[in-house]
Amino acid sequence: MASDGAGGVAERFDGFIAGLGTAAGVRLVVGHWPRSPFGSFTDVMVERPDGHRLLLAPTARVAEFVAATYRFDEVRVGPVAARTDGVRWWVDAPPLALTFTTGGRAPLGRLLRLVPRGLAVRPGWIATVDVVARLVLPGVRTRGSAGDGRDEFYGALDLHRIDAATATWDGADLGALAPVDPPVRFGFGSTPRAPSLTRVVTLVRGAPLAGP
Repeated sequence: MASDGAGGVAERFDGFIAGLGTAAGVRLVVGHWPRSPFGSFTDVMVERPDGHRLLLAPTARVAEFVAATYRFDEVRVGPVAARTDGVRWWVDAPPLALTFTTGGRAPLGRLLRLVPRGLAVRPGWIATVDVVARLVLPGVRTRGSAGDGRDEFYGALDLHRIDAATATWDGADLGALAPVDPPVRFGFGSTPRAPSLTRVVTLVRGAPLAGP
C-alpha cells in the first residue's frame, strides 16, 4: 500500500492500459503493470459482441482482486504475459494472441506530459481531470467506484495511438483494428474510443489485498 497524497491509503498499480477493438466486434483492454502490490503482471479484459465480459488473469490472487474491482461474466486463470520493444507489443493470454503497434503521441498525450507526475497521480487532480474527460472523451472516466467501498483513480501520464493490431482467439482471426465501440462495460468507464495505449498510475482505495 501507499499514501495516495490525500491523507488516504490506496493500492497503487503503475503501468499501461491498452484499449482496442476488432472488426469481429471483440473489444480488448490489456493492463500491463510492472509495479503493483502483486509484483509485475499482465491481465486482459475481453468483451465479446454479445456483451459477454471475460477476465484473463495470471494467478488466482490477481483474478480475485480484479474481479472484485470490476465486473465480469467469466473469469479464467492461466498464463498471461506481455512484452514490448517500446513500440511493438506482444500479448500472450491463451486463447488470445495479440500484437499491436503504437504510433505517435496523441494531442492529449502531449498535454498530459506537461503535468508534473506528483500532481498527476493525486486524487484531487484526477477528480478535476474527470470533469474534462467526460466532455472530450465520451465514456471515459478518471475516477469512480466499483462498489464494495472501493474507489478508483486513474492518473494518466501519457497517451499514444495504436496504429495496427493483429488478434486471434483460439487461432481464429478477430479482424482488423477497430474503435472501442460500443464502450466496454467492465467498470464505471471505458477506454478512449480510438485505439490507444495510456501510461497510467491507478489507485484503488478501500481494497484489501486478496489472500495468498
